[in-house]
Amino acid sequence: MSAEPDELRPRTLAGATILQIVPALRDDSAGRTTVNVAYALLQAGARALVAADGGPLVEELQSFGGEYLALPDAAANPLKIRRNAGVLEEIIGRERVDVVHARSAGAAWSALIATVRLPAWLVTNVPDTDASPRGLRSLHLRAMAQGDRVIASSADSGAQFAKRYGIPRDRLVIIPSAIDTATFDPATVSPERTAALRHAWGVRSGERVVLVPGPIAPWNGQMVLTDAVRLLAQTGLHDAVFVLIGDTKDPHAREVAARCIAHGIDGLVVQIGQCNDMPAAFAAADLVVAPAVEAPMFGRRVAQAQAMGRPVIASAVGVLQENVVVPPRVSEELRTGWLTRPGDPQDLARAIGVALALEDTVYQGTCARARQFAEFMFSPRSIAVAHRGVYTSLLARDT
Repeated sequence: MSAEPDELRPRTLAGATILQIVPALRDDSAGRTTVNVAYALLQAGARALVAADGGPLVEELQSFGGEYLALPDAAANPLKIRRNAGVLEEIIGRERVDVVHARSAGAAWSALIATVRLPAWLVTNVPDTDASPRGLRSLHLRAMAQGDRVIASSADSGAQFAKRYGIPRDRLVIIPSAIDTATFDPATVSPERTAALRHAWGVRSGERVVLVPGPIAPWNGQMVLTDAVRLLAQTGLHDAVFVLIGDTKDPHAREVAARCIAHGIDGLVVQIGQCNDMPAAFAAADLVVAPAVEAPMFGRRVAQAQAMGRPVIASAVGVLQENVVVPPRVSEELRTGWLTRPGDPQDLARAIGVALALEDTVYQGTCARARQFAEFMFSPRSIAVAHRGVYTSLLARDT
């Protein structure tokens, strides 16, 4: 059988040139992801170009072969956006760029103008913000919706943008935000760190810790939690302490404390203020609860808790319900936590009771699966490979 002609084979990343555009290479989520994707591209044999307005990660990018191009941050200035479009058009033509990935609103607008007359694919990201703004912000988001592939960090936010801006289903890709699974790794947290925290929280020997990450705010459902704890106390729960992280001086925190006293559960619930060592905080917990009544923007704490090998109970709202593996999405033996109806203390109490009643072997298995799921779903490496797959899917259409 004769070999398939080269012109009929799908293009791959080998020999392709990918240009990412980010406002600046700061050591934040966008900058770190940009650098990780560039590294993954080089591993696949592609050229990795990054256009940005400087930043502390430029040296790291260049250290492994990534190529940095200076591009002033256009932000929301239409004149600068037009000027950057001209610069980008020259770069794309000169460097023979195959795929342009615009990671901000201003970059998307400039890239959309620049790629109109050039044979380059455009990838954009939709932000985790309101999908229905007005004025200039709306124009920016419309530009971000015009990519050949549009990346959203959750199915929930992606669906909102797709509906408002008419993004076809086959152009929308869901890639969650990365978390630092090297920092949030149970193997890196010593027993001394967790013991110190439990001591500071006033946890007695033999007590289990149910951790509730902050902030303490009406939309995060701490009031619902207090009602659930009251129900649990009525059934005889006595060997668990509920640790709430968040500013204890906030007026809502004081309202939560007063509710606990009124329910007679102030001995079961403790507010510990802010925490600067969240990996150790998760490691010190037996269970993590996110009882939000409104959808959060990111849901990172739920992902980080599972990365630390802790089962999670979260409200079935927004991105939270995407970040926990539960039936019927998977079989019972594969679950990493539980989802509850938002604002329903009875359902929350039921889930907490079930989780705290797990036999040790079942509990340990759930912890191990939580870590495996987080590593697979949220690790920087997994996120970079997912981006690489988006570029590959576009290049394959060139043949």
